[in-house]
Amino acid sequence: MKSLSLIVSCYNSEDYVERCVNSLLLGGEEVEILLVDDGSNDRTPQIIDYYAHKFPGIVRAIHQANGGPGAAINAGLHAATGLYTKIVDSDDWLDATAYQQVLDFLRETNRQGEALDMIVSNYIYDRQGARHKKVMRYPTILPQGQVFGWQDVRFPAGKYLLMHAIIYRTSLLRDEAKLELPRHTFYVDNIYVFEPLPFVKKIYYLNVELYHYFIGRADQSVNEDVMLSRIDQQLKINRRLIIFYAENITDSSPVSQYMEKYVEIITTVSSILLVKGGTPRYLALKRDLWEFVRQYDESLYKQLRRGVFGIGVHLPGKLGRKTAVGAYHIAQRVYGFN
Repeated sequence: MKSLSLIVSCYNSEDYVERCVNSLLLGGEEVEILLVDDGSNDRTPQIIDYYAHKFPGIVRAIHQANGGPGAAINAGLHAATGLYTKIVDSDDWLDATAYQQVLDFLRETNRQGEALDMIVSNYIYDRQGARHKKVMRYPTILPQGQVFGWQDVRFPAGKYLLMHAIIYRTSLLRDEAKLELPRHTFYVDNIYVFEPLPFVKKIYYLNVELYHYFIGRADQSVNEDVMLSRIDQQLKINRRLIIFYAENITDSSPVSQYMEKYVEIITTVSSILLVKGGTPRYLALKRDLWEFVRQYDESLYKQLRRGVFGIGVHLPGKLGRKTAVGAYHIAQRVYGFN
């Protein structure tokens, strides 16, 4: 069995997918690289077929009609044979040195017969044209050099795990969480990170900068203008997180507390985008989102509403909205996100 399956969703990625795949190939025979062509209409299908032909036994090409990134990840996950799985966006790449350190760790872990549920590593916001690259590290939040559980995790407000930081055990995703992402929807990475969390018991943190998260393209899904144009999809994902939390979390365990914070930050992002939109329609959508939280889980609503983020996105009037957006921009500079 391969140590690691790497799933790459590819849609019209001809300009950058080669950089991504070339970095993944440095894993050699220990990895399988699943390149999922999601109905591309450029040269992406030919490029990934070339890699599959050139590196048999390592690279597999999967072609499907366009279904969005969720459908591509689903296809890759159904085909994955590695003990662990990592998602890599087609415009991102892995650091060569850190990649080998992760594979060395997986090899030793497998030799010892230790089955982990989630492995966390650092990632780099590799902003186009930026001289300083913001690195997201967790040494003050997560224990090092040991297997640990949620009771040992101490995330401060506003900091949480993105897909780029996580490697999951494949069987946890497929057999325990039974993860199935929605089709024709962006921002499914939030579901990918969130819904498996109740099944995670054994965690390990590797303090290495593995993942280069490339940001700054004007057409990128996390560009704020693009996110606002797709706000219906952001809200769809946000509501699914709320529903999952309300229907599956019934205690105040450490993982439940972390998941509440995750819902809080995603709801804050949605709210700030709508506040920035500023039109009566967008502001009505913000009210609808919070009313959805209240109706679906009043206890969750009260927790979110009285928190600093809940207060911030509800500051009254134009001045209040301007203050909320300003605070968001400060957080952008601190954390480096889009």
